[in-house]
Amino acid sequence: MGGGGNSRYGQTTFKRSKSHFTDRITADGRDGWPVAAGRYRLVASRACPWASRALVSRRLLGLEDALSLGLADPIQDDRSWRFTLDPDGRDPVLGIRFLGEAYDRRESDYPGGVSVPAIVDVPSGKLVTNDYQQLTLDLATEWRSLHRDGAPDLYPYALRDEIDSVMADVYEDVNNGVYRAGFATDQEEYETACAGVFRRLELLTERLARQRYLVGDTITEADIRLFTTLVRFDAVYHGHFKCNRWKLAENPVLWAYARDLYQTPGFGDTVDFDHIKRHYYQVHTGINPTRIVPLGPDPSGWLTPHHRQELGGRPFGEGTPPGPVPAGEAVAAPGRP
Repeated sequence: MGGGGNSRYGQTTFKRSKSHFTDRITADGRDGWPVAAGRYRLVASRACPWASRALVSRRLLGLEDALSLGLADPIQDDRSWRFTLDPDGRDPVLGIRFLGEAYDRRESDYPGGVSVPAIVDVPSGKLVTNDYQQLTLDLATEWRSLHRDGAPDLYPYALRDEIDSVMADVYEDVNNGVYRAGFATDQEEYETACAGVFRRLELLTERLARQRYLVGDTITEADIRLFTTLVRFDAVYHGHFKCNRWKLAENPVLWAYARDLYQTPGFGDTVDFDHIKRHYYQVHTGINPTRIVPLGPDPSGWLTPHHRQELGGRPFGEGTPPGPVPAGEAVAAPGRP
């Protein structure tokens, strides 16, 4: 499975378990993990929507120099996320072959799964947190001292109640709803989850027909969390997870909204369609036992004009776009339109 906690699916229903390691890295270090440049390493997979939130946040906030990045292979084996993309199959900073080794250093005989995103303490090699819900909020708020000049406020204080409400609905029906549909083991369970996905997407369509972004007139955490599901929708959720009442590209409002974000620096430059498709179609053998990866859809549409700027909005608020993608972090050609 992808990240976002250890996902369990059995005979009756899909259940995403809560993150087990919920320590927070904070400005005051109250959990024993103070914010510090260079101390921590973000381990992510470009395949995983939950990890991709952290990739977008890190780019938008300009934390690349302060928080290094380790990328896992999109194809897991029985030990879960592995560093086979790196020379000698080891993360060059942590020196480990599997993310699970950082989990073991934190807690031996940990009973849960190994998930991304994860933040690891480089000096000790121990996992700090895999709390995907809190992690990006802390990057936006607790890590402010290390933000780049011109970093946007992704979680503005005055809008937090509305952002939290929107994110809760999006999580239940869309982010996690596609998984409940995809891993359903009976017809009624599938139909309920699938109907919930599209009911929420219709409501979001009404909202986004009037305004460029989900909350306020700037990009917030809410947009990041919806984007990482939408960018995977036609490539994997429509076919692989059977969320096929319509394609994202058939919904003019959501398709334009998603393209607007994709073309915004910090969003599309973190997306790897090759990793996404190979992960879902080759790892979920219960759904796709042949492990065949489809050729389509053609991703070139992501670069077409969206015209969302006509709704106004200020993508970065009082801030500025992030700079170029750091050397060594660019998405390889097979993953880009």
